[in-house]
Amino acid sequence: MSISVGKIMGVKIRLHYTWFIIFVFITWTLAAFYMPDQYPGLTYEVYWITGLVSSIILFSSVLFHELFHTYFALKKGIPVPSITLFLFGGVTQIAEEPQDPGFEFKMAFAGPASSFLLSFIFGLAWLLALQLDLPPIITAPLNYGWLINALLGAFNLIPAFPMDGGRILRAAIWKLKKDLIVATRIASNAGGAIAYLFIFFGLFLILFDGLILGFWFILIGWFIKSGAEASLNQAIISQALSDVKVADIMTKEVHTISPNASILDVVENYFYKYKHGGFPVVDNGNLLGMLTTQDIRMVAKERWNVLQVRDVMTSSEKLVKSQPEEPVTDAFLKLSKRDIGRLPVVEDGKLVGIITRSDIMHIIRVKTELAVKK
Repeated sequence: MSISVGKIMGVKIRLHYTWFIIFVFITWTLAAFYMPDQYPGLTYEVYWITGLVSSIILFSSVLFHELFHTYFALKKGIPVPSITLFLFGGVTQIAEEPQDPGFEFKMAFAGPASSFLLSFIFGLAWLLALQLDLPPIITAPLNYGWLINALLGAFNLIPAFPMDGGRILRAAIWKLKKDLIVATRIASNAGGAIAYLFIFFGLFLILFDGLILGFWFILIGWFIKSGAEASLNQAIISQALSDVKVADIMTKEVHTISPNASILDVVENYFYKYKHGGFPVVDNGNLLGMLTTQDIRMVAKERWNVLQVRDVMTSSEKLVKSQPEEPVTDAFLKLSKRDIGRLPVVEDGKLVGIITRSDIMHIIRVKTELAVKK
């Protein structure tokens, strides 16, 4: 659940619902605890203004960090659909895995480098503000800006995959081993080990009256562990499907139905007989639409012998389709994003096959099982 707030470099910027929670929480902790501790004796209003401005600086810095990743990906020609800010910071949705370790290193290091750059800029501005004897309402956010960006840069260099430091580690192993999957597995294991250290340290803090900080360490550890596992699976899938096209695994002999058939006839002679969840509707080889069990459920049973397929089907214009020469990874993304089970494969308006989620999962399983373990 996220909302789009604009575009930068053609990339959608989205705010996850958890971002609003963490933004309010961080603003409150800065205004109620951090700023009064660092700058005692100021008014209530000044603390809240500096807390709000500092919180904006934090999340703007996170966005700046992610935009550096985005810039390198776009420069390489890799699509970046969106950047999402959420509970743990930000995530850049990159459409495909890097194709070489050198580029992986550059794109991963770009994030921490951007944070250190911002830290340097905020640090200079803070020193200048001190020389000019400006009030804390100005110097406090600048001081926070250089400090938080230095921490962001250092934190992201921790070699815990899929964080930037973990990706740098993967790039180094990838270059050494010449194998992306092996490198991803080693980096993921390192990330998992560091994740458990975070979790155990969080439990230690909770036991010794550090409830809030300990809770955050546990959450961060859980996030790293989940991210490492998900990234490893994604890399394995991408590698398994890297050279596979839709035409290689699609079903070419497809059971199709006529647009003039009655719903009752189709249910009895197709859905009961073949047990598929949907059938393409074809006339003279042209794909007109798709009839699924969901479509039929929308029709009262007593009308099954009255209505024809063309009256109930989802028309071809509304269908998500695939093409024979399309990479299977693209088809897999379409299935996942739309949460559908099958894609008609069309060439020049003619139905030439159908590809299902089961077809893709089968090829992934076979290729990963038969791959040589290293």
